[in-house]
Amino acid sequence: MRIPAGVADGMRVRLAGQGEVGSGGGPAGDLYVEVEEIPHEVFTRDGADLHCTVSLPMTAAALGTTLPLPTIGGTEELDIAPGTQAGAVRTLRGKGMPRLRSTGRIDGHGDLMVHVDVAVPTKLDKEQTELLRKLAALRGEEQPDLVGGTRNGHGIFSRLRDSFGR
Repeated sequence: MRIPAGVADGMRVRLAGQGEVGSGGGPAGDLYVEVEEIPHEVFTRDGADLHCTVSLPMTAAALGTTLPLPTIGGTEELDIAPGTQAGAVRTLRGKGMPRLRSTGRIDGHGDLMVHVDVAVPTKLDKEQTELLRKLAALRGEEQPDLVGGTRNGHGIFSRLRDSFGR
């Protein structure tokens, strides 16, 4: 039995003439097979698009790197730009699942979305701790900046005060 490319979980495939023989010796009916996808260990599917997550050490995210990435068509080289942030998404066009009934055109496949997770070390030895402290000092990052509660340089309390005309 051949399942067409692009068939997704829950779809039914019709096999003409493969069902039960008709009553009184009539022609065989059709057989309908419902497709159930087995979850993949790397990819999750959203229609024709695929999603995966890569976990990068913070040094690789800061400095940039190239890593081999498995795709459904083979391994691709994924370039990670210096300064890549956690939560960034890289889109590899046409590296997802085939689209059902596509004719092989360039848009015949979905995309592969690569979600970047930056792994921050949880255990540092004395030398690593000192090096990170020096880097923080060089970058002026000894104290974190609060950015979530500000808009146009005004915090939430300033905006509340301003809304009451003070």
